[in-house]
Amino acid sequence: MKILLMGSFFFMFAGGMFGPIYAVFVENIGGDLLTAGSAYAAFSISAGVLMFFISRWEDHVKHQEKLIILGYGLSCVGFLGYLLIQNPIHLFIVQIIFGIGEAVNSPAYDGMYSRLLERGKFASEWGMWESMQYIVISVAALVGGYLASAFGFKLIFVLMFILSLFGLTTASALLKMKRM
Repeated sequence: MKILLMGSFFFMFAGGMFGPIYAVFVENIGGDLLTAGSAYAAFSISAGVLMFFISRWEDHVKHQEKLIILGYGLSCVGFLGYLLIQNPIHLFIVQIIFGIGEAVNSPAYDGMYSRLLERGKFASEWGMWESMQYIVISVAALVGGYLASAFGFKLIFVLMFILSLFGLTTASALLKMKRM
């Protein structure tokens, strides 16, 4: 469970750095509020539709840790993709990559995390993940807002990518744990 939480921490921090300043970035690449909303919708619909189908298949997969790592790997590609965005079309592509990564990762992550829960502590152990999410994202939002205003978007995109690589590396330890 510690490995899952630590990997998740890095991805939450990476994504949290960008969340509150996303619309400003969209405007900088020639988009507007409709573009920002549409690009987020592209993420959500791709994640939601694919997750509906992928999750049913993932119920029968023996090694869900591999799917967690695959999902995180796709998210790393998404974070790297932010560095390459020059116009709204590129943003849509990156958001769909994130949606696919989420669709692969999330059901496997939730399934593995649920199996690791200690009987009688379901609420508190899910609460630990949920509270970590809010705290990490709030700190990341402050850090991302400050860094973007002081140094621009490129720096936070590089940091987001590096943090996602830390998360992927951490999650890769699940493969070793499974073999023991």
